[in-house]
Amino acid sequence: MAKKYRTIFIGTPEFAIPSLRALIADSDFEIIAAITQPDKKAGRKRILTPPPVKVEAEKNNIPVFQPEKIFLFLEEIKKMDPDVIVVAAYAQIVPKDMLEIPKHGCINVHGSLLPKYRGASCIQASILNGDKETGITIMKMDAGLDTGPIIHKESIEIEEHDTAGSLYGKLSKLGGKIIAPAIEGYIEGGIVPEPQDDSQSSYAPILKKDQGRIDWEKDAGYLEKFVRAMHPWPGAWTKTRSENKLLKITRVGHKILNINEHTVGQLFARNNGLAVQCGKGALEIKKMQIEGRNEMETDKFLIGHRDYVGILLK
Repeated sequence: MAKKYRTIFIGTPEFAIPSLRALIADSDFEIIAAITQPDKKAGRKRILTPPPVKVEAEKNNIPVFQPEKIFLFLEEIKKMDPDVIVVAAYAQIVPKDMLEIPKHGCINVHGSLLPKYRGASCIQASILNGDKETGITIMKMDAGLDTGPIIHKESIEIEEHDTAGSLYGKLSKLGGKIIAPAIEGYIEGGIVPEPQDDSQSSYAPILKKDQGRIDWEKDAGYLEKFVRAMHPWPGAWTKTRSENKLLKITRVGHKILNINEHTVGQLFARNNGLAVQCGKGALEIKKMQIEGRNEMETDKFLIGHRDYVGILLK
C-alpha cells in the first residue's frame, strides 16, 4: 500500500525526536526529507556535533538538509512537492512563503496549551507561573508567532518536582504520541482547526543566560519555582559577595522554610546541609555547583567548604 502523505520534517533538538519517530513508523507518512540546523561545536572540547534530528534521520536513510537560513532553501522545498511539512523546535522563524508550499500546510508541535505561552520559553514559563498543567498543541502554522488555528491539544500535570528539563522530556513524548493521528484527522477532514482566542494569549520570549541570575530579595516560594524553571537552561545562578565566584543552585527543597532571621542572601547551616535566606522565607539548597567544579549535594559540599556557612550571596 502506497504511503499517502509526502512529508518534510523540520526540527533540531531531542524534543523533536519522538514526533519524527512517530511519523516514520506510521504507514500513512513518507518522510521525504529532514531539515535541521547546521552542525555546531559543543562541549568543552568544542567538537563539531550534528543535531539530534540529523542523527535520527540518517539512521532511517532520510535525506538531510542543513541550510544556514531556511528562507534561502524555499526553491528546493518546492521541488520536493510535499503534501505536508511538520515543524518541531526548529529554532528558526519559518517564512510566510514556505507556509504556502505544501498542499496541507505546515503543522507545528508546540510545548504549551495555546494560546497560553506563545514563544520559545513556554516550558519554563509554565513552571515559573505555578501552573498545575501544561501540554502539547498541534497547530496549523500561519504568518504570526504561534498564532495559527489549533488542530489538537492534550494536557499533562506539572508535578511539584518537575524542572524545565523533566517537563521537556514529558512533552516531547506527548508530541510523539499525538502528532500522527492529529495530522491524519486534519487532512482527512475529521478535525477542523479552531482559531485561537487572542484575548487569552501570553508570550514567553527566548531566555538569555543572564536571566538565570537569582534575585534573593524575591520570596522563597517564587525562587523555588525559579530554580526548577531555569534547570537545566539557563541555570539558576548567583555569586558570592566576598570572592565573586559563580555558584549554580541546581536543586532546592520544595518545602518553604518559615525563617526570616538572617540577612537576605545569607547561607546558613540546615539539616547537615545549607539553606539560604530569601526576601521572605528561606530555601534548603539540595545541590549546588561552584564554577569549574562538579555539582555536589550540599552535605558533601560542606565537608570541604565549612567556610561557606554564613557567607552572603548576591
